[in-house]
Amino acid sequence: MTPIAPLIEAFLDETLARQRGVSRHTRDSYALSFQLLFMFAAKRLKVTPSALTLEQLDAGLISAFLEYLEDKRKNAPVTRNVRLAAIKSFFRFLEYRQPAALEHIRRVLAIPFKKTDRRLVPFLLRELQAVLDAPDPGTRDGIRDRTMLHLAVCAGLRVSELTGLKLEDFDLSSMSIRVLGKGRRERTLPLWKTTAAALRAWLAVRGRVAAPEVFVNARGVPLSRWGFAYLLKQHAATAARAHPGLDKKRISPHVLRHTCAMIVLQATPVAVVGARHSDDH
Repeated sequence: MTPIAPLIEAFLDETLARQRGVSRHTRDSYALSFQLLFMFAAKRLKVTPSALTLEQLDAGLISAFLEYLEDKRKNAPVTRNVRLAAIKSFFRFLEYRQPAALEHIRRVLAIPFKKTDRRLVPFLLRELQAVLDAPDPGTRDGIRDRTMLHLAVCAGLRVSELTGLKLEDFDLSSMSIRVLGKGRRERTLPLWKTTAAALRAWLAVRGRVAAPEVFVNARGVPLSRWGFAYLLKQHAATAARAHPGLDKKRISPHVLRHTCAMIVLQATPVAVVGARHSDDH
């Protein structure tokens, strides 16, 4: 019997972190998938999670786990597929570590993903200005939040990319930023004039703090992904009071990212977005 504990440790720490260089967010998602699987398997087999073996995690048990996610935990099919993707990634790793278990591994890898409906991601165009206007430009936090919103729309950044930006990533002379994205892939993106102006305004009031991240709170601590999502929710509520149609839209960080793509596709003149504030600061 093959203990599962050292195998999963090698997968998470050695393969994902060191060899593939995946983000902490991805590793946390994988770890949660295995935590749920091991808790389910331990209860079903009446053993402790640390005593589980590879042979016990067969296709039948994993299929039962996936049914449990949907039936008992009420997970959507897309979440079920995320958990299955993590499990399959682990078993592909095992193909090269446990050649004697290839048939066992093959059966797990044959478990199909469930078809899901792909919902259209909403986006903002006419309402965008109301969201960009929501932060108070007369306060330090308002200047910071306005800059983050402009960057999220202008560059189409993921939240982790936005909150992870460092001072050294900006080149205001060429009006561009360097972004470290998924898979540690770098890309350089141009800034709109209004976005560069908002950024200069924030850097002027940011102050000298130890954290290298651009966006920090009043204590000099970098903002988290959840912190940005919370601030966006607050500003969306403020914008909805001025633009009633917004209260019927779900505004999330992903919506801002999708809005960037739609602006590019529809060739909306970038100078229009935030034009009223280009000379505010």
